[in-house]
Amino acid sequence: MRKIMIIGSGGAGKSTLAKELGALLHIPVHHLDAYYWQPGWNPISREDNIRIQQTIFKSESWIIDGNYGSTMDDRMKACDTIIFLNYSTIRCLYGITRRRIQYRGKTRPDMGEGCPEKLDLQFIHWVANYKRKNTPAIKTKLGLLKDKNIIELKSPKQTRRFVKNIRLK
Repeated sequence: MRKIMIIGSGGAGKSTLAKELGALLHIPVHHLDAYYWQPGWNPISREDNIRIQQTIFKSESWIIDGNYGSTMDDRMKACDTIIFLNYSTIRCLYGITRRRIQYRGKTRPDMGEGCPEKLDLQFIHWVANYKRKNTPAIKTKLGLLKDKNIIELKSPKQTRRFVKNIRLK
C-alpha cells in the first residue's frame, strides 16, 4: 500500500482515515476538497483538478481522499489500493451533522482555505442518496479491477479493526 485512494459518502470519515493512515504508513496525504474548493466555496476548473491529481500521481507514494467522479477512473488507474468506506446512510448523515457542529464557523483542516463548514440541503440530499445513486456504480467499477488491492469497510468498527491491524504490522 503505497498509492491509496479513499472513497465513500460525505460524513463517512475519508479524511480522518487518510490522516491516520498517512501517519502510520509515513505517506503524504492529499485531500481533494482542499485543492478543489477555493475561498468562498468557489471550485477550480476541471482542467486544474486533473492537473493537480496528475502531479500527485507522479510521487512514489500518496493517499488521496475524496470522490470527484470526473477523475475517479484516473485515480483508480494510478493507485495500488482502494479503500471504499461503504457505511450506512444514517451513519454518514450523523457524520456530516457532527462535523457541522464541530467546525461551526471554521474551515476544516482538510478543506480549502476560506470555506467555512456549512451544511446545506443539496449536500444533505447528496449524502442521503449516495448509497442508492453512487454505490452501485462504484461497486461495478471496483468489480472490474483485477490488479488492485480493494478494501471495502462497512462500519466504523471495521475501519478501526483495519487500522489496528496496520498498527500491529
